[in-house]
Amino acid sequence: MKIITRHFDEPKLHELAVYRGLGGYEGLKKALAMSPADIAAEVKKSNLRGLGGAGFPAGMKWGTLPPQDKVPGPRYVVGNCDESEPGCFRDRVHVQRSPHQVLEGLLIACYAVGAKEGFIFIRGEYGRQYRVLMAAVKEAEAAGLIGEKILGASFSCKVMVMRGGGTYISGLDTALLESMEGKKSWPRQPPPFPTNFGLMGLPTVVHNVATLAMLPHIVAKGGEWFAKIGTPKSGGTMLFSVSGHVEKPGVYEFPMGVTLRALLQAAGGVTKGRALKAVIPGGTSTPPLGPEHLDLPLDFDSVRAQGSFLGAGGVIVLDETTDMVAVCRDIISFLTHESCGQCTPCREGSVWTKTILERMLSGRGRPEDPALLERAAGRITGTTICALGDTVGIVLKAYLKKFPEEFKARSSPEGERPGMEARV
Repeated sequence: MKIITRHFDEPKLHELAVYRGLGGYEGLKKALAMSPADIAAEVKKSNLRGLGGAGFPAGMKWGTLPPQDKVPGPRYVVGNCDESEPGCFRDRVHVQRSPHQVLEGLLIACYAVGAKEGFIFIRGEYGRQYRVLMAAVKEAEAAGLIGEKILGASFSCKVMVMRGGGTYISGLDTALLESMEGKKSWPRQPPPFPTNFGLMGLPTVVHNVATLAMLPHIVAKGGEWFAKIGTPKSGGTMLFSVSGHVEKPGVYEFPMGVTLRALLQAAGGVTKGRALKAVIPGGTSTPPLGPEHLDLPLDFDSVRAQGSFLGAGGVIVLDETTDMVAVCRDIISFLTHESCGQCTPCREGSVWTKTILERMLSGRGRPEDPALLERAAGRITGTTICALGDTVGIVLKAYLKKFPEEFKARSSPEGERPGMEARV
């Protein structure tokens, strides 16, 4: 079952004429004949979860917006395409292949929540994708799909595209909003949440672009149809970015609940027939799974029950030759570099843990290092405004728990492991 990627084999899908010829913007047309309340009801029926990582039910998020009669004035919808999580690249492919699908979903969301302005915030490094998206916006404006009285209805909506400044942390909704306002991309301390105090202090819905792209299909075919595709609590499909030690890395679309085994088979299996050592299921900020999880259904709740997170579906496959201490060091190094510095435990703790891991990998490890890392992780987790600091602690604890022998082997000058490649 493919929803978003169904027509990805069409080389000119990014062009408006081709997209409309394949049924594009029919979902928007149907939505404009419905009431916003009816659209929201279908989204709730669909069990659509936020596909940017948190997995929060989309219909429930809309329900947290203040009623327009109580809080009149502008409100906004922002499509988050600031894809900076290592291991995630599906949004890049999606926007480049099918930008109009994202725009159609954005317009439906704007109509449903009463917004007259929509934004797409795209990662600054995505130059080609930005150009493709801007060309799609211009096409849609010229065709009367963006602007005044869309498709002859009373609904009017502007769409603007904004580029990020190259920071990982701006993928977080509140940091993204700060960046859009021209400020440092420092996360805000909730509450209030963006649906009550968002862009310019006004009610704002922030959705990942993959979440938005599902809306035209939900409106066109109904929430019940969408819900039946996935699992009872996670409707529809998921786009997985599969990379690492696999024969066929790429973007794969499967129904929510597909097993890890089936996904790996679709990607051609582990490189060179080697044994599987670990799988990072949702980008590098999520704890690794092992070969014992091959039959685990990949949906938000099932993966969480095993101590990890589905995240944005950035699946990184690691074979038996991988040094997991080096993997942990690479992840912590990235988080250290990308820490915004606002919270002391994250700013300082990430540097110290990176230093210890680098010392261990250089052959100068100390017997107390694993315990020291564990203690540092505990003091970082739960003490910061956003999840980046938590990720430092969660990742450290997860790797220490799952691969204790490798950390032990690195904890003395004699602990280097011949034949073990220090790579991801």
